[in-house]
Amino acid sequence: MERKKQLMRIAARPENAHQARLLRLLRDRGPQSRSELGQPMELSRSKLAVELDRLAELGLVEAGGLAASSGGRRSAIATLASGLRFAAIDIGATSIDVAVTDGELRVLGQLSEPCDIRQGPAAVLERALDLLGKLRTDEQMAGRLHGAGVGVPGPVSFREGMPVAPPIMPGWHRFPVREAIAQELGCPVLVDNDVNILALGEMQAGSAHSVADFLLVKAGTGIGCGIVVDGGIYRGVSGSAGDIGHLRITDDGPVCACGNSGCLEAYAGGAALAREATARAGRSPFLSERLAAAGTLTATDLADAAAAGDPLAVAMIREAGAHLGTALAGLVSFFNPGLVVIAGGLTGFGHPLLAEIRSVVYRRSSPLATGNLPIVLSELAELGGVIGAARLISDHIFSVA
Repeated sequence: MERKKQLMRIAARPENAHQARLLRLLRDRGPQSRSELGQPMELSRSKLAVELDRLAELGLVEAGGLAASSGGRRSAIATLASGLRFAAIDIGATSIDVAVTDGELRVLGQLSEPCDIRQGPAAVLERALDLLGKLRTDEQMAGRLHGAGVGVPGPVSFREGMPVAPPIMPGWHRFPVREAIAQELGCPVLVDNDVNILALGEMQAGSAHSVADFLLVKAGTGIGCGIVVDGGIYRGVSGSAGDIGHLRITDDGPVCACGNSGCLEAYAGGAALAREATARAGRSPFLSERLAAAGTLTATDLADAAAAGDPLAVAMIREAGAHLGTALAGLVSFFNPGLVVIAGGLTGFGHPLLAEIRSVVYRRSSPLATGNLPIVLSELAELGGVIGAARLISDHIFSVA
Protein backbone atom coordinates (compact mmCIF):
# COMPACT_ATOMS: atom_id res chain seq x y z
CA MET A 1 0.00 0.00 0.00
CA GLU A 2 2.80 2.43 0.91
CA ARG A 3 4.54 1.68 -2.40
CA LYS A 4 1.30 2.46 -4.24
CA LYS A 5 1.03 5.79 -2.43
CA GLN A 6 4.59 6.66 -3.40
CA LEU A 7 3.88 5.91 -7.05
CA MET A 8 0.78 8.09 -6.88
CA ARG A 9 2.83 10.94 -5.47
CA ILE A 10 5.46 10.55 -8.17
CA ALA A 11 2.81 10.64 -10.89
CA ALA A 12 0.97 13.66 -9.44
CA ARG A 13 -0.07 16.28 -12.00
CA PRO A 14 -2.53 19.16 -11.84
CA GLU A 15 -6.08 18.06 -12.47
CA ASN A 16 -7.40 21.18 -14.16
CA ALA A 17 -6.30 24.42 -15.83
CA HIS A 18 -6.63 26.46 -12.60
CA GLN A 19 -4.24 24.16 -10.76
CA ALA A 20 -1.77 24.22 -13.66
CA ARG A 21 -1.77 28.01 -13.72
CA LEU A 22 -1.28 28.18 -9.96
CA LEU A 23 1.78 25.95 -10.21
CA ARG A 24 3.32 28.08 -12.95
CA LEU A 25 2.64 31.28 -11.01
CA LEU A 26 4.35 29.86 -7.93
CA ARG A 27 7.26 28.66 -10.07
CA ASP A 28 7.79 32.00 -11.79
CA ARG A 29 6.95 34.40 -8.95
CA GLY A 30 7.96 32.41 -5.90
CA PRO A 31 5.84 31.98 -2.74
CA GLN A 32 2.61 33.99 -2.85
CA SER A 33 -0.09 34.75 -0.35
CA ARG A 34 -3.58 33.61 -1.21
CA SER A 35 -4.64 37.22 -1.58
CA GLU A 36 -1.77 37.84 -4.03
CA LEU A 37 -2.78 34.80 -6.08
CA GLY A 38 -6.44 35.81 -6.17
CA GLN A 39 -6.02 38.71 -8.60
CA PRO A 40 -4.12 36.98 -11.47
CA MET A 41 -6.13 33.78 -11.02
CA GLU A 42 -9.48 35.62 -11.09
CA LEU A 43 -10.96 33.07 -8.68
CA SER A 44 -13.11 33.57 -5.63
CA ARG A 45 -11.37 33.09 -2.30
CA SER A 46 -13.23 29.86 -1.66
CA LYS A 47 -12.48 28.41 -5.11
CA LEU A 48 -8.80 29.35 -4.81
CA ALA A 49 -8.63 27.67 -1.41
CA VAL A 50 -10.15 24.48 -2.85
CA GLU A 51 -7.58 24.34 -5.67
CA LEU A 52 -4.62 25.03 -3.38
CA ASP A 53 -5.78 22.44 -0.88
CA ARG A 54 -6.07 19.86 -3.64
CA LEU A 55 -2.55 20.68 -4.89
CA ALA A 56 -1.31 20.21 -1.34
CA GLU A 57 -2.98 16.79 -1.23
CA LEU A 58 -1.19 15.91 -4.47
CA GLY A 59 2.15 16.87 -2.92
CA LEU A 60 2.78 19.74 -5.33
CA VAL A 61 2.15 22.72 -3.03
CA GLU A 62 2.70 23.31 0.67
CA ALA A 63 2.00 26.02 3.22
CA GLY A 64 4.65 28.65 3.76
CA GLY A 65 3.38 30.45 6.85
CA LEU A 66 1.39 33.65 6.97
CA ALA A 67 1.85 36.88 5.03
CA ALA A 68 2.52 40.18 6.79
CA SER A 69 -0.58 41.82 8.16
CA SER A 70 -2.20 44.49 6.00
CA GLY A 71 -4.72 45.49 8.62
CA GLY A 72 -7.03 42.50 8.47
CA ARG A 73 -6.74 38.76 8.75
CA ARG A 74 -3.31 37.54 7.70
CA SER A 75 -3.33 35.57 4.43
CA ALA A 76 -1.74 32.13 4.18
CA ILE A 77 1.31 31.81 1.92
CA ALA A 78 1.45 29.07 -0.70
CA THR A 79 4.72 27.72 -2.06
CA LEU A 80 5.75 24.88 -4.33
CA ALA A 81 6.54 21.67 -2.49
CA SER A 82 10.11 21.72 -1.21
CA GLY A 83 10.69 18.19 -2.51
CA LEU A 84 10.02 18.98 -6.18
CA ARG A 85 13.10 18.13 -8.26
CA PHE A 86 13.79 18.43 -11.98
CA ALA A 87 16.82 17.08 -13.85
CA ALA A 88 18.34 19.02 -16.75
CA ILE A 89 20.71 17.64 -19.36
CA ASP A 90 22.19 20.01 -21.95
CA ILE A 91 24.23 18.14 -24.55
CA GLY A 92 26.32 20.28 -26.88
CA ALA A 93 28.66 19.42 -29.73
CA THR A 94 31.69 19.44 -27.45
CA SER A 95 30.36 19.37 -23.88
CA ILE A 96 27.71 18.10 -21.47
CA ASP A 97 26.07 20.14 -18.69
CA VAL A 98 23.76 18.53 -16.16
CA ALA A 99 21.90 20.03 -13.22
CA VAL A 100 19.19 19.41 -10.66
CA THR A 101 16.73 22.20 -9.82
CA ASP A 102 13.96 22.71 -7.32
CA GLY A 103 10.38 23.51 -8.32
CA GLU A 104 11.18 27.19 -8.84
CA LEU A 105 13.99 26.12 -11.21
CA ARG A 106 16.76 27.29 -8.92
CA VAL A 107 19.88 25.29 -9.73
CA LEU A 108 20.79 23.17 -6.69
CA GLY A 109 23.84 21.62 -8.31
CA GLN A 110 25.55 21.46 -11.70
CA LEU A 111 28.36 19.47 -13.34
CA SER A 112 29.99 19.88 -16.75
CA GLU A 113 32.60 18.07 -18.78
CA PRO A 114 33.96 18.04 -22.34
CA CYS A 115 32.37 15.43 -24.58
CA ASP A 116 32.40 14.87 -28.34
CA ILE A 117 28.89 14.38 -29.70
CA ARG A 118 30.39 12.23 -32.48
CA GLN A 119 31.03 9.44 -29.97
CA GLY A 120 27.41 8.45 -30.51
CA PRO A 121 24.28 8.29 -28.35
CA ALA A 122 25.19 5.31 -26.17
CA ALA A 123 28.50 6.78 -24.97
CA VAL A 124 27.28 10.37 -24.64
CA LEU A 125 24.07 9.55 -22.79
CA GLU A 126 25.97 7.22 -20.47
CA ARG A 127 28.30 10.09 -19.56
CA ALA A 128 25.36 12.44 -19.00
CA LEU A 129 23.63 9.96 -16.71
CA ASP A 130 26.86 9.30 -14.83
CA LEU A 131 27.26 13.04 -14.18
CA LEU A 132 23.65 13.28 -13.04
CA GLY A 133 24.19 10.30 -10.75
CA LYS A 134 27.15 12.07 -9.13
CA LEU A 135 25.00 15.12 -8.47
CA ARG A 136 22.27 13.06 -6.88
CA THR A 137 24.60 11.60 -4.26
CA ASP A 138 24.10 14.93 -2.50
CA GLU A 139 21.26 14.65 0.02
CA GLN A 140 19.62 17.84 -1.28
CA MET A 141 19.34 16.37 -4.78
CA ALA A 142 18.65 12.75 -3.90
CA GLY A 143 15.22 11.14 -4.00
CA ARG A 144 12.68 10.97 -6.77
CA LEU A 145 12.79 13.17 -9.84
CA HIS A 146 9.55 14.67 -11.09
CA GLY A 147 10.84 15.03 -14.64
CA ALA A 148 13.88 15.60 -16.83
CA GLY A 149 14.50 17.94 -19.77
CA VAL A 150 17.13 17.19 -22.39
CA GLY A 151 18.65 19.38 -25.10
CA VAL A 152 20.67 18.07 -28.07
CA PRO A 153 22.52 20.01 -30.81
CA GLY A 154 20.41 19.08 -33.81
CA PRO A 155 16.88 18.93 -35.24
CA VAL A 156 14.45 17.03 -33.00
CA SER A 157 11.08 15.43 -33.55
CA PHE A 158 9.55 16.89 -30.40
CA ARG A 159 6.58 14.53 -30.50
CA GLU A 160 8.79 11.45 -30.69
CA GLY A 161 11.63 12.73 -28.51
CA MET A 162 14.43 11.85 -30.92
CA PRO A 163 16.93 13.62 -33.21
CA VAL A 164 16.17 13.55 -36.93
CA ALA A 165 19.01 13.73 -39.48
CA PRO A 166 21.24 15.94 -37.28
CA PRO A 167 24.20 17.18 -39.38
CA ILE A 168 26.84 17.17 -36.62
CA MET A 169 25.55 14.11 -34.71
CA PRO A 170 26.57 10.94 -36.59
CA GLY A 171 24.77 7.86 -35.29
CA TRP A 172 22.00 9.83 -33.56
CA HIS A 173 19.37 9.76 -36.34
CA ARG A 174 16.08 8.62 -34.79
CA PHE A 175 17.80 7.33 -31.65
CA PRO A 176 15.07 7.16 -28.93
CA VAL A 177 16.65 9.63 -26.52
CA ARG A 178 13.46 10.29 -24.56
CA GLU A 179 12.74 6.62 -23.97
CA ALA A 180 16.34 5.82 -23.08
CA ILE A 181 16.56 8.58 -20.46
CA ALA A 182 13.08 7.91 -19.08
CA GLN A 183 13.88 4.24 -18.61
CA GLU A 184 17.01 5.08 -16.63
CA LEU A 185 15.52 7.85 -14.49
CA GLY A 186 11.99 6.54 -14.06
CA CYS A 187 10.31 9.89 -14.68
CA PRO A 188 8.75 11.84 -17.55
CA VAL A 189 11.31 13.16 -20.06
CA LEU A 190 11.12 15.72 -22.88
CA VAL A 191 13.78 16.28 -25.55
CA ASP A 192 14.28 19.39 -27.67
CA ASN A 193 16.85 21.16 -29.78
CA ASP A 194 19.51 22.84 -27.62
CA VAL A 195 18.70 26.25 -29.12
CA ASN A 196 15.07 26.01 -28.04
CA ILE A 197 16.32 25.00 -24.60
CA LEU A 198 18.45 28.16 -24.43
CA ALA A 199 15.47 30.28 -25.46
CA LEU A 200 13.46 28.80 -22.60
CA GLY A 201 16.33 29.58 -20.25
CA GLU A 202 16.27 33.22 -21.34
CA MET A 203 12.51 33.32 -20.79
CA GLN A 204 12.89 31.93 -17.30
CA ALA A 205 15.93 33.74 -15.94
CA GLY A 206 17.52 35.90 -18.62
CA SER A 207 17.05 39.00 -20.73
CA ALA A 208 13.77 37.76 -22.23
CA HIS A 209 12.00 37.29 -18.89
CA SER A 210 9.28 39.78 -19.82
CA VAL A 211 9.45 39.56 -23.65
CA ALA A 212 6.79 37.56 -25.49
CA ASP A 213 8.31 37.56 -28.99
CA PHE A 214 12.06 37.22 -29.47
CA LEU A 215 14.88 35.39 -31.24
CA LEU A 216 17.66 33.47 -29.48
CA VAL A 217 20.67 32.88 -31.72
CA LYS A 218 23.12 30.25 -30.53
CA ALA A 219 26.50 30.76 -32.16
CA GLY A 220 28.88 28.01 -31.16
CA THR A 221 30.24 24.96 -32.94
CA GLY A 222 26.99 25.16 -34.91
CA ILE A 223 24.50 27.98 -35.38
CA GLY A 224 20.78 27.88 -34.69
CA CYS A 225 17.89 30.14 -33.77
CA GLY A 226 15.19 29.69 -31.14
CA ILE A 227 11.94 31.40 -32.15
CA VAL A 228 9.57 32.49 -29.39
CA VAL A 229 6.07 33.60 -30.39
CA ASP A 230 3.61 34.87 -27.80
CA GLY A 231 5.63 33.30 -24.99
CA GLY A 232 5.95 29.85 -26.58
CA ILE A 233 8.58 28.05 -28.64
CA TYR A 234 7.77 27.84 -32.34
CA ARG A 235 9.15 24.53 -33.63
CA GLY A 236 7.57 24.34 -37.09
CA VAL A 237 5.71 21.42 -38.61
CA SER A 238 8.54 18.90 -38.28
CA GLY A 239 10.68 20.50 -35.56
CA SER A 240 13.27 22.12 -37.81
CA ALA A 241 12.27 25.78 -37.40
CA GLY A 242 15.21 28.06 -36.68
CA ASP A 243 17.89 25.99 -38.43
CA ILE A 244 19.58 29.15 -39.71
CA GLY A 245 23.07 27.66 -39.66
CA HIS A 246 22.31 26.07 -43.00
CA LEU A 247 20.96 29.15 -44.73
CA ARG A 248 23.09 29.63 -47.83
CA ILE A 249 25.02 32.91 -47.78
CA THR A 250 26.81 32.39 -51.10
CA ASP A 251 26.28 30.08 -54.04
CA ASP A 252 29.73 28.65 -53.51
CA GLY A 253 32.06 28.69 -50.56
CA PRO A 254 33.26 26.33 -47.82
CA VAL A 255 31.65 22.90 -47.60
CA CYS A 256 29.37 22.65 -44.56
CA ALA A 257 28.81 19.67 -42.26
CA CYS A 258 25.38 19.29 -43.87
CA GLY A 259 27.01 18.57 -47.23
CA ASN A 260 26.07 21.84 -48.93
CA SER A 261 28.38 24.74 -49.69
CA GLY A 262 28.23 28.36 -48.59
CA CYS A 263 26.14 27.87 -45.42
CA LEU A 264 26.24 30.43 -42.61
CA GLU A 265 27.68 27.80 -40.27
CA ALA A 266 30.53 27.09 -42.70
CA TYR A 267 31.54 30.75 -42.42
CA ALA A 268 30.71 31.75 -38.84
CA GLY A 269 30.41 28.55 -36.79
CA GLY A 270 33.02 27.89 -34.11
CA ALA A 271 34.50 24.89 -35.91
CA ALA A 272 34.76 26.83 -39.16
CA LEU A 273 36.44 29.76 -37.44
CA ALA A 274 38.93 27.43 -35.75
CA ARG A 275 39.86 25.91 -39.12
CA GLU A 276 40.21 29.34 -40.69
CA ALA A 277 42.34 30.58 -37.80
CA THR A 278 44.62 27.59 -38.24
CA ALA A 279 44.92 28.30 -41.96
CA ARG A 280 45.73 31.99 -41.37
CA ALA A 281 47.88 31.54 -38.26
CA GLY A 282 51.08 32.45 -40.15
CA ARG A 283 49.83 36.05 -40.28
CA SER A 284 49.50 36.28 -36.49
CA PRO A 285 52.37 35.89 -34.00
CA PHE A 286 49.85 35.16 -31.22
CA LEU A 287 48.04 32.42 -33.13
CA SER A 288 51.28 31.01 -34.51
CA GLU A 289 52.57 30.55 -30.97
CA ARG A 290 49.35 28.86 -29.84
CA LEU A 291 49.35 26.60 -32.89
CA ALA A 292 52.96 25.56 -32.31
CA ALA A 293 52.20 24.71 -28.68
CA ALA A 294 48.93 22.80 -29.19
CA GLY A 295 49.04 21.63 -32.79
CA THR A 296 45.58 23.05 -33.46
CA LEU A 297 43.52 26.15 -32.72
CA THR A 298 40.05 26.66 -31.24
CA ALA A 299 37.56 29.50 -31.18
CA THR A 300 38.80 30.20 -27.64
CA ASP A 301 42.30 30.84 -29.03
CA LEU A 302 40.77 33.32 -31.46
CA ALA A 303 38.98 35.10 -28.60
CA ASP A 304 42.20 35.25 -26.57
CA ALA A 305 44.08 36.66 -29.55
CA ALA A 306 41.44 39.34 -30.08
CA ALA A 307 41.54 40.25 -26.39
CA ALA A 308 45.30 40.72 -26.76
CA GLY A 309 44.71 43.12 -29.66
CA ASP A 310 45.71 40.77 -32.48
CA PRO A 311 44.58 42.45 -35.75
CA LEU A 312 43.91 39.18 -37.59
CA ALA A 313 41.74 37.78 -34.80
CA VAL A 314 39.75 41.01 -34.51
CA ALA A 315 39.20 41.05 -38.29
CA MET A 316 38.04 37.41 -38.30
CA ILE A 317 35.60 38.03 -35.48
CA ARG A 318 34.19 41.03 -37.29
CA GLU A 319 33.80 38.94 -40.43
CA ALA A 320 31.87 36.34 -38.44
CA GLY A 321 29.70 39.08 -36.94
CA ALA A 322 28.96 40.47 -40.39
CA HIS A 323 27.85 37.04 -41.64
CA LEU A 324 25.63 36.53 -38.58
CA GLY A 325 24.24 40.05 -38.94
CA THR A 326 23.41 39.47 -42.60
CA ALA A 327 21.37 36.38 -41.75
CA LEU A 328 19.71 38.09 -38.79
CA ALA A 329 18.79 41.20 -40.77
CA GLY A 330 16.41 39.20 -42.93
CA LEU A 331 14.95 37.40 -39.92
CA VAL A 332 14.37 40.66 -38.06
CA SER A 333 12.59 42.25 -41.02
CA PHE A 334 10.46 39.12 -41.44
CA PHE A 335 9.67 38.35 -37.79
CA ASN A 336 9.83 41.80 -36.12
CA PRO A 337 10.98 40.48 -32.69
CA GLY A 338 11.03 42.50 -29.50
CA LEU A 339 14.53 41.27 -28.61
CA VAL A 340 17.46 39.34 -30.09
CA VAL A 341 19.69 37.41 -27.69
CA ILE A 342 23.07 36.03 -28.81
CA ALA A 343 24.17 32.95 -26.86
CA GLY A 344 26.64 30.09 -27.26
CA GLY A 345 30.40 29.76 -27.22
CA LEU A 346 31.06 32.63 -29.63
CA THR A 347 29.74 35.11 -27.07
CA GLY A 348 33.28 34.83 -25.70
CA PHE A 349 34.24 37.12 -28.59
CA GLY A 350 32.40 39.84 -26.71
CA HIS A 351 31.88 43.37 -27.98
CA PRO A 352 33.64 43.08 -31.39
CA LEU A 353 31.18 40.34 -32.41
CA LEU A 354 28.12 42.07 -30.96
CA ALA A 355 29.03 45.46 -32.43
CA GLU A 356 29.33 44.01 -35.93
CA ILE A 357 26.05 42.10 -35.63
CA ARG A 358 24.25 45.22 -34.45
CA SER A 359 25.79 47.36 -37.18
CA VAL A 360 24.68 45.04 -39.98
CA VAL A 361 21.19 44.36 -38.58
CA TYR A 362 20.41 48.01 -37.87
CA ARG A 363 21.70 49.01 -41.32
CA ARG A 364 20.01 46.31 -43.39
CA SER A 365 16.73 45.57 -41.60
CA SER A 366 13.53 47.53 -41.89
CA PRO A 367 13.74 50.74 -39.79
CA LEU A 368 10.32 49.98 -38.33
CA ALA A 369 11.57 46.57 -37.12
CA THR A 370 14.80 47.91 -35.59
CA GLY A 371 13.60 51.23 -34.19
CA ASN A 372 13.36 49.83 -30.66
CA LEU A 373 15.14 46.48 -30.97
CA PRO A 374 17.73 45.48 -28.34
CA ILE A 375 20.39 43.01 -29.51
CA VAL A 376 22.24 41.65 -26.48
CA LEU A 377 24.61 38.91 -25.38
CA SER A 378 23.17 36.29 -23.04
CA GLU A 379 24.30 36.69 -19.44
CA LEU A 380 23.35 33.16 -18.35
CA ALA A 381 26.53 31.46 -19.63
CA GLU A 382 26.48 27.70 -18.94
CA LEU A 383 23.33 28.01 -16.83
CA GLY A 384 21.12 28.93 -19.79
CA GLY A 385 20.83 25.41 -21.17
CA VAL A 386 20.12 23.63 -17.90
CA ILE A 387 17.61 26.24 -16.71
CA GLY A 388 15.89 25.97 -20.08
CA ALA A 389 15.80 22.17 -19.93
CA ALA A 390 14.25 22.35 -16.47
CA ARG A 391 11.73 24.91 -17.72
CA LEU A 392 10.83 22.59 -20.60
CA ILE A 393 9.94 19.65 -18.37
CA SER A 394 8.32 21.79 -15.66
CA ASP A 395 5.98 23.29 -18.27
CA HIS A 396 4.95 19.72 -19.03
CA ILE A 397 4.57 18.60 -15.42
CA PHE A 398 2.76 21.81 -14.49
CA SER A 399 0.09 21.22 -17.14
CA VAL A 400 -3.06 19.15 -17.19
CA ALA A 401 -2.24 15.48 -17.84
